[in-house]
Amino acid sequence: MGTEPEPADAAKATAPGVAHRRRTVIIALIAGLAVLAVAAAALLLNMPRTETAAPVQTSPAAQQSPAATPAPTPDPPPAALNILLIGSDSRVNERAIAASGAASDQRGDALVFIHLPADRQSVYGISIMRDLWVDIPGYGAAKINAGLELGGVPLMTQTVESLLGQRVDHSLMLDFQGFAALTDALGGVDVDIKQPFTGTIDDFVDFPAGVNRLNGPQALAFVRERHAFADGDYQRVRNQQTFLKAVLAKMAAEGGLSDANTVKQLVATVLPHITVDPGLTLETLERLASSLRSTAPGNGVFFTLPTAGVGTSSDGQSIVLQDPAATAAVSAALTSGTLPGYIAANNLQNGN
Repeated sequence: MGTEPEPADAAKATAPGVAHRRRTVIIALIAGLAVLAVAAAALLLNMPRTETAAPVQTSPAAQQSPAATPAPTPDPPPAALNILLIGSDSRVNERAIAASGAASDQRGDALVFIHLPADRQSVYGISIMRDLWVDIPGYGAAKINAGLELGGVPLMTQTVESLLGQRVDHSLMLDFQGFAALTDALGGVDVDIKQPFTGTIDDFVDFPAGVNRLNGPQALAFVRERHAFADGDYQRVRNQQTFLKAVLAKMAAEGGLSDANTVKQLVATVLPHITVDPGLTLETLERLASSLRSTAPGNGVFFTLPTAGVGTSSDGQSIVLQDPAATAAVSAALTSGTLPGYIAANNLQNGN
């Protein structure tokens, strides 16, 4: 993913046609999903391109025959797709360990299950409380974010699959410094803050009500804060959703990423903070980009997986309790393609 092209390949990569195609792919992805878009840009701009084979020489008669040129095979219609976004405090060496599936000293402090319906008309993000008490396959009951510590990205993914009864097609992990890097690379992000607060960590940043233009360190403080709120992690999850929506709006703004230098800056800045599963290949990302071209930038809906409040585990940990009936209902809505109706009926949208 980080391989630099050879000089000859670099010249081809900057050809107008190739550059335009890559920017089109990137912008299409951005319209659907901000963080995944940056990962796509990283792959598209850093992976070496496969050379096109020379045309096979044929006889003059064969060249004149219409049958000599086979019709291109159309892409299959898009299918529903599920992507797990993991926000982690991991460092570079620990991200490599997490990707391998080994245990490491890190936890998933932000979990967002992204659902792309087959028609690609909307993007749905379901935030999962990091202290939700669940069954971690092979380990038993624990907070859901312990899955990353115990078995890396593979076990974290398997745990979410077990919780929601849904297959996760792809997983993407971004460390919290990546939030700051992405914010600065975009020149700041305008976030509409509904609940003002003063941070309790780092620089004790003050966040007044209304639209705040956040730089990188401020964005990191905004998405990490929980002690300033009466409901702790619940408000932190809402703030993370607010930040993601603000990034989407910034990146999808007219002309926001039409400049190749801006794209390169984003890639160079955010790439060190991203880990993707092996299935997120160049071909996979290009197909996803194509399927998202009709998705309106504003058609993103975020909500938090309903819970049954807070409690204490048998070993004295402060935990978030599952709401099995609500979780089953969300799972059924995902399976049946009726998630919009479930969200509307339960007033679960953008922070609820």
